[in-house]
Amino acid sequence: MTTLKQKLFIAVQYLVPQHLLSRLVGWVARSEIPWLKTTFINTFIRRFGVDLSEAEIEDPDRFDHFNAFFTRALKPGARPIAEAADAIACPADGTVSQLGALRGGDLLQAKGRYYSLFELLGGDGQLAAEFANGHFATVYLSPKDYHRVHMPFTGTLRETRYVPGALFSVNQTTAENVPRLFARNERLVCVFDTEVGPMAVVLVGAMIVAGIETVFAGQVTPQPHAITHTDYRNPKPITLQKGDELGRFMLGSTAIVIFAEGAARFDPALNATCPVRMGQQMGTVG
Repeated sequence: MTTLKQKLFIAVQYLVPQHLLSRLVGWVARSEIPWLKTTFINTFIRRFGVDLSEAEIEDPDRFDHFNAFFTRALKPGARPIAEAADAIACPADGTVSQLGALRGGDLLQAKGRYYSLFELLGGDGQLAAEFANGHFATVYLSPKDYHRVHMPFTGTLRETRYVPGALFSVNQTTAENVPRLFARNERLVCVFDTEVGPMAVVLVGAMIVAGIETVFAGQVTPQPHAITHTDYRNPKPITLQKGDELGRFMLGSTAIVIFAEGAARFDPALNATCPVRMGQQMGTVG
């Protein structure tokens, strides 16, 4: 049952200028003014209980700006990658929002609430058809988490599709109460060809997410409000191995991994609210 506090939290998100607020936070997050960036970083660490012991840089004062702190690298070996050849690695630190089989062309957002794969992928019917009746996993990255997203399985980049949209929060409360949440927020769809067929990794923006970056295109958002398609099928294909960094978020958000029908199985022991770490085995392919 939704509490009054939760209802107010959701209502405010419909009323505030989401993009303006996110861009203002983005300006502060990029600032190298010593007192401003240090205050922002230290306040954030206290507020969300951030643990820097696994980070390459443990001293908050050594980060050039808040974004550098937020997208901090981890020490080598901090996140072992599932080694089995058929293993699907978790793409990020966070919490499972939902995972399992698609219902035809729909994904489960929260209990009793579904949204369209066609809409999530930017309105490309041919692409959506490749994943119909497939399997998916949605991982929510909270503010305290490590915010780099890695490859769940080895693949060669086929295309990306930037889809403009809203910037609602993507936490569990919002997922349970805002219809079509992940299909209405700003997002970047990355499509890979793998040995078991197509795989999509969707990076979903959220409230005060100042940007999404990828290792192959740099900062992708914000962009003008139009769908932007980029074809990467060229003489120099981009292949990323399982566990390689794919991209990163400037503040918390969500990553959705989708495989085609019969190509993957996710661990039935994982369910909504299960904590996960980047690299752990989430299932198998084949």
